[in-house]
Amino acid sequence: MTTNPSEPSGLTPVPPARSDERSLLDVLRVAIIMLDERGTIRLWSPMARELLGWHDRDAVGRRLTELLAPDHAPATVGRIHATLRQRRHWRGPLRLRHRDGHIIPLEGRAALLLDAGGTPFILANLVETSRMTGIEQDLAAFDALFTASALGIGIFDTDQRLVRVNEALARMHDATPDDLLGKTLLDILPTPSAQRIHALQNDVLRTGNPVTDLVVQAADGVRAHSMSFGRLTDRDGRPVGVSSTVMDVTARREALSRIERARQRLAMLDDIGSSLGDLLDVHLIAGSLAQLLVPRFADYTAVELLAPVAEGNDLPSAEQLPDTPVLQLGTAAKQHSAQTDTALEAGETITFEPGSPFSTVLRTGHPLLIDSLTTLGSDSPKVRAALDLGVHSMLILPLRARGTVLGLIILTRAGQRAAFDREDEALAMEVAGRAAISLDNARLYARERESALTLQRSLLPQSVPQPPGVAVSHRYVPGSVGTEVGGDWFDVIPLAGGRVAFVVGDVMGHGLRAAATMGRLRTAVRTLAGLELAPAELLRRVDDLSEDLAQAPDDQLWATCLYAVYDPASRECVLAKAGHLPPVLLTRDDATGLWSADPLDLPSGAPLGVGGVPFEERRITVPEGSVLVLYTDGLIETRGESITVGLERLCTLLSERGTPGGPLDELCDRIVEGLTPDAGPGGGAPGPSDDIALLAARLHGLPEGSAAEWIFAPEPHAPRKARRAVRRALLDWDLEPLVDTTVLLVSELVTNSLRYAHGPVGVRMVRGTSLLVEVSDLLPDPPHERTSALLEEGGRGLRLVARQSRRWGTRQGADGKTVWFELLLP
Repeated sequence: MTTNPSEPSGLTPVPPARSDERSLLDVLRVAIIMLDERGTIRLWSPMARELLGWHDRDAVGRRLTELLAPDHAPATVGRIHATLRQRRHWRGPLRLRHRDGHIIPLEGRAALLLDAGGTPFILANLVETSRMTGIEQDLAAFDALFTASALGIGIFDTDQRLVRVNEALARMHDATPDDLLGKTLLDILPTPSAQRIHALQNDVLRTGNPVTDLVVQAADGVRAHSMSFGRLTDRDGRPVGVSSTVMDVTARREALSRIERARQRLAMLDDIGSSLGDLLDVHLIAGSLAQLLVPRFADYTAVELLAPVAEGNDLPSAEQLPDTPVLQLGTAAKQHSAQTDTALEAGETITFEPGSPFSTVLRTGHPLLIDSLTTLGSDSPKVRAALDLGVHSMLILPLRARGTVLGLIILTRAGQRAAFDREDEALAMEVAGRAAISLDNARLYARERESALTLQRSLLPQSVPQPPGVAVSHRYVPGSVGTEVGGDWFDVIPLAGGRVAFVVGDVMGHGLRAAATMGRLRTAVRTLAGLELAPAELLRRVDDLSEDLAQAPDDQLWATCLYAVYDPASRECVLAKAGHLPPVLLTRDDATGLWSADPLDLPSGAPLGVGGVPFEERRITVPEGSVLVLYTDGLIETRGESITVGLERLCTLLSERGTPGGPLDELCDRIVEGLTPDAGPGGGAPGPSDDIALLAARLHGLPEGSAAEWIFAPEPHAPRKARRAVRRALLDWDLEPLVDTTVLLVSELVTNSLRYAHGPVGVRMVRGTSLLVEVSDLLPDPPHERTSALLEEGGRGLRLVARQSRRWGTRQGADGKTVWFELLLP
């Protein structure tokens, strides 16, 4: 055979492919070589050069054995030649050496051929084993996907006709693969879905944009299929068809539908729980429940409670239950009309007929599902109205909590809406159970709140005294429904000599315990006030008693308190506070006639119960006609706002022109209305967020000439001078019947002061509802009454004072002590 080393005889060279054209052979890289019968290379293709690195000028003329890997046995070549001579073809692995020295595994195909002259030659194809294996795996996976996948898979050509179909897709259409081959979607799917999907498939083929999870109705109208389309292209990017995957999502859609329905039901339960959880009023709960159920769950709803539940009374017994009326407190309708007004009249009192479905549910506590309202008859106007509204399904549910039926929920559906089923009944019973717990909590809360409020009011002053020189008004406003009664209190305590004590305080905590603690604390303050203690000393002693006043040994009493003592004779006010808010003093400028309101700057002091903290007091002289306002924090405190802002708001309100000068009752009403608008005059419902105790006192002096005061030097003639001054004053006041007794007692007390105090002695007389006489000295120790011997001249002064006066006592001050006594006016 005569051949050109680079071009075999009878073969026409093929021009190289353009660089912009690609095919599967570019991926496989198939090298073509030609050998003579002795194994000498006669043709070495460009792909062989690319694959093995040998140039054709270096490879042609060599024996192929020279390129074999060293680990190839010499017998390998002999077996290949023997196979070719016997079978005329051979295939198998082959390992050749790259020009760089590394070994390349190849898959070989060889055939023994004859040229035109009958000369034999060998034509071989060599392919990289790694790439061949990858393609074989891909083809195997593709075949497995078609045969084993539960997804329906179809391949469409460029005419959008099926060219390959797996069994799963054929079963979805109740056909065989052969039945579907060659058909388009227009032939398979029902119209008009087929036209829309066929157009989408055409867009995928034209644009290359895939379509994913397109859900369509199956031909049977029951099942649902999810379809996805993607364009198939060759190596040059030219479209060659469209792939399609189809999945039956009927079960998935049903599951999602069930999940969504369950989610909506859980959301409704959550909304109802969160909406009703913070409510503590049965009317608000019933109204909110009805609104939450319409139109979400029903078209028309009525919440009916037993009258004792709605009114806060005790529940009826089982025997009384059938005859107990119910109040229709909460109603809701998807649309309002004359019929809904008849069927759902808010606030209506209803008595059920014995044996009716409503009475049965109320008596047994078991729900009732009614599929047709015709079973209820048409005699009742409510039933006729419901029928006119198109109501066709009704649920009657008991509101049952803690083994007690509190009322009913009546749910209805009308029109085209699906009737209630057992799942709806189960959900509605869950709603009724949660609502019943909220209603029962509100009922119990109302009872406890009413008890605490009754106790609180009973422990507060039922009336306040109006001592000479002082006018007093007060308000107590309980917190709104939803807040427990606190321990706020006030008091007005008459003291000796026409003086008066004002008290306001707040026990920390709420409910019955706080109210009871407040009562004990108020009693302690009133008791200690009778000892004529200075305000700071009184607070100290109450603080020492805090452990005894607490509810239990392990409990801690915490309370704030303000205690003020006013003396009309001197218009002097002494104040001390224990952690309480400062009082406000209203004074009038005589020149302008304008009022100003200013908080009094008092030493703060620690709340009662802290212990170990001293209390201080402040002494001020009050202008004639000033108003002192004492209050608790509920009046000015607002959540999220500094208490200073509330205090400024109070002062601004009190400074308004004309407000302080009017009657104190009007002033108190304006304060409560201005700072807690919801409270209303006199503290009407619904009330502020916390309890309020308010005390306003207009402070005057005694009438001119009602008091007389002297200071006597420590000398032997002081008692005589005191007797003379007292006699003269009593005669000027036309109180001659009291002269002898008063002179005698003053003489005894002045003599005692001179004997023991060794300093100046003060005497003061005040004429009011009684005659007050005070003798003061610099000795802080109080005198002690003692029994004198029969012939002893001294030691009878205090016994004489106690016998002759209406009442008497001593009090300590900053500069000593005062002994006082009162005599009844003739």
